[in-house]
Amino acid sequence: MNMKKKLMGVISALAALCISMTASVVSAAEPYDSYNYDRWGEAVPSQAGFSAERSVSGYDLGVGAFDSPSDIFCDHEHIFYIVDTGNDRIVAVNPDFDDVVKVYDSFTMPDGSKTTLNKPMGVYVSAENDYIYIADSDNSRVLISDKYGNVQGEIKKPESEVYDQKRTFLPQRVLADKAGNVYVVLGNITTGAAMFAPDGSFMGFYGANRVEPTAKIVSNYIRSIFMSDEKKAKRKRTVPTGITSFDIDGDFIFTCTSSSTQTTDTVKKLNAAGKNIFADLELSFGDFRPVYDTSQNKVLSPAIVDIDVAEDGCINCLDFTTGRVFQYDEDCNLLFITGAVAKQTGGFDHAAALESLDNDLYVLDSSKDTVTIFRETSFGKAVHKAAALYNAGYYEEALGPWQDVLKRDGNYHRAYVGIASALLRKGDYKGAMKYAKLSDSGDIYNKAFEGYRREFLKEHFTAIAAGLVLLTAGLIACGRIRKKRRARKAAEKISEKEEKQT
Repeated sequence: MNMKKKLMGVISALAALCISMTASVVSAAEPYDSYNYDRWGEAVPSQAGFSAERSVSGYDLGVGAFDSPSDIFCDHEHIFYIVDTGNDRIVAVNPDFDDVVKVYDSFTMPDGSKTTLNKPMGVYVSAENDYIYIADSDNSRVLISDKYGNVQGEIKKPESEVYDQKRTFLPQRVLADKAGNVYVVLGNITTGAAMFAPDGSFMGFYGANRVEPTAKIVSNYIRSIFMSDEKKAKRKRTVPTGITSFDIDGDFIFTCTSSSTQTTDTVKKLNAAGKNIFADLELSFGDFRPVYDTSQNKVLSPAIVDIDVAEDGCINCLDFTTGRVFQYDEDCNLLFITGAVAKQTGGFDHAAALESLDNDLYVLDSSKDTVTIFRETSFGKAVHKAAALYNAGYYEEALGPWQDVLKRDGNYHRAYVGIASALLRKGDYKGAMKYAKLSDSGDIYNKAFEGYRREFLKEHFTAIAAGLVLLTAGLIACGRIRKKRRARKAAEKISEKEEKQT
C-alpha cells in the first residue's frame, strides 16, 4: 500500500513537472513578457491571454510576397481580405489562412472596361449588400465592387463648398453602416471622416477630433479675446489631429488616432449624431506611462494606429509605438496586452492593422509583410467567459468565473472589480467592500458601504431603538439631576449670603 502511494506521488510529481516545462516552453516562445497593471497603475507580471501561433506570408499562401500590406478585414462569412498595397491588389483568404479564395487585382466597370487599383489602403465588406469597399488611395476614389469583381460604383472627391477643393482625395480607410452610408478616412483631412449617402452624394464630415487643450493653445485663446478682427484673421489656427482608422459595431463607430501627442480623443465611440460616448470618461489607451526608447534616447507615447471591435464587444487597440495590442472590455477595462516590437513570431517591425475572429487576433505587419495569428490561451478563455457574463449583466453568474481567474493570476486587477460587483449584486456588502478596496473601486465601495449600513441598521433596529430610548431617558435624568444640583447650590449660596448679612 505504501509503495502504491509512493508510486502515485512520483507520477503526480512528474506530471506537474511536465506541465511546468510545457508552460515554460510556451512562455519562452513569446518574444515579450506578459504583463498587466495593478490598482496603482504599476506594471505587474501576468498570464498571457493570447499566444502567437504562426506568421503567414504571401509565399505561404502561394500568391507571392506581400508588399507593404496596410489593412486586413474579416467579413460576415469569415473570409479575410488583405490589402496588399505595394502589389495593387486585395487578397481574400480562408479562415484557416491556408488557402486563397480570390485575388482582386482587376475589376470590371459597368461599361465592360477593366480598371485596376493603385496603392489601395483600406477595405471593408458589408454584410447587408455583400459589397467590397476599397480605399483606392492613389486613384483618388473609393471603389465599390461585388465579390465577383464587378464595379457597382465609385466615390470621388466631392464638389462641395464644405470640401476644400485644393486638397486631393486620398482615401485611407473605409466602412459602411447598415443604411448604406459610406465613411472615408482621408489622409490629408483632419476635420473627421468624409460621409457619403448610399447614392454617393457628399453629406459632410463626421466625428472630428477635439483640439488638444495645451497650455499654449489656452494662452493663445485668451490673447485672441483682446485681438482685433484683422489680427484674428491673420493668426495661425490650431487644427485637431485626424482620424487614423475606425471600426463599426452596430449603431456605433469607433475611431482612433495615431498621433503620439494627442491625449484626448485617442479612441472614440461615436453614435449616429457623431457624439463621443467616451468624451466625459477618464479613459486612457495604451501603456499607462510613455515608453523610454534607449536606442532613440526619447520617450515614446502610445500611437493607436488601428482599432477593432470583436464580436463579444471587446475593443482591440493596436499601438504602433510598442507593437502591442491592448484589449479592453465594453467598459474599457484593460483585459490583456499582447505583442511587442521584435523580430520573432509574436513581435512586429511595423504594426499596421489588426482584425479579430471569434476570440483570436490577426495582426498585419507592413514591414515583415506577414499576418501573425494569435490564439486565445486557456487563461484568456477564462477571462473572456467572466467578462462576457459581466458585460451581459449576469454579475452573480460571473462570480465563479472571476474567482477562477483570480486563482490563476492573483495580480489580475479586473477580477477584483468583477468579484466586487458580483458580491454587491448578491447582497454580500461586506465582501464587496473588501474586494472593492483591493481593486481601488471607489464607486463600488461606496455602494457596498451604503448597503452594509442599511442592512446593519435594519438588523439591529430594535436594539438601536432601545439604546436610543435608554440614552434619551438617561440624558433627561442627567438633566434633571443637574438642574436639582444647580438649584441646591443656588439655594446654598443664598443661605450663606443671608447668614453673612446677619
